[in-house]
Parts: sequence; C-alpha cells; structure tokens
Amino acid sequence: MHTPSASESCVVLLFIVGVTLGGGFATSALTMADTGDDWYEGLKKPDWTPPDSVFGPMWATLYLLMSFAAFLVWRRGGFMKQALPLSLYTIQLVANFSWVFIYLEAKDLLAAFIELCCLWVLIIITAVLFGRVRKTAAFLLVPYIAWVAFAGALNLELWLLNKDKDDDSKKSS
Repeated sequence: MHTPSASESCVVLLFIVGVTLGGGFATSALTMADTGDDWYEGLKKPDWTPPDSVFGPMWATLYLLMSFAAFLVWRRGGFMKQALPLSLYTIQLVANFSWVFIYLEAKDLLAAFIELCCLWVLIIITAVLFGRVRKTAAFLLVPYIAWVAFAGALNLELWLLNKDKDDDSKKSS
C-alpha cells in the first residue's frame, strides 16, 4: 500500500477542506447575494430556532470535521482504493449544497425537508462506509448527522408553521 508523503497529504487535505468549506461558503454567498429578500425573516419560527449567528460557525465547524474525516479515509489507500466511500462523501456534499438552493432560493420548505431526509440517509451511509475504513472518520461525522437531524426537525416545523404562506407563494409564481 502506498504511504502518502507529508507534502502529498498536505495538498490533499487542503483540497478536501477547500472543496468542502469553500463549497459551503460559496453556496451561502450565492444564496445570500439576493439582498432585500426578507422571506426567511418573515417566516413563523418555533421558539427553539437558533439565532442566525449560530449557523455560520456551526457549518464551518461541521465542514472542517467532515473534511478531516474524508482525509482520514483517503489516507488509507488514496482516492482509487477508497473510491466508494469518497464518492459517497462527494454525493452527500452535493446534496448538502443543494439544500441551500431549495430552501433559500426556491423557498420550498417541504421539498427542502424531503431533500434533508435524503441527505441524512446519505450521511449515515457515508459514516458507515467511513467506519469500515477508519472508525475515527465515522465518529467525526456524528455531529454532522446530529445537526442535520436537528435541521430537518426545524425545517419540518417551519413548513408546518408556514404551510399557508408556502402554498400562497407557489400559487403566485
């Protein structure tokens, strides 16, 4: 088995972090660029909704944990040997980024909830595959699994509280 050099490992780690964290930031920036849109602020929210200031640091932390988990899997044989778990990591990452567009751009709370449920399943499968390679990598995804479950519950509650508003916006579109 090929043991990656320190410089190769550094390049790959920076690549994984860049794609994961950079993709998350880019997705947020693209969806937040629509200034003057008070759709989210106008939603009825449950009392247990975290303040907006929590989301950025939480996602940054999760993206770093996810990146390191993927890196640990890569260290056990590279992209070719770990093609299945790393491909699933990539798929769930695309699903993660897609949710933002469904939620904030399409403003479809029900579709966003369904997409989050699919994402949650993809993350669990990714964690299982990561665990077969390196248990630490699977454990690093546990906070992500928990946060997406919480986000799903919040998303569902937002949809339930705002169904009428959601239906009205679809009729006017």
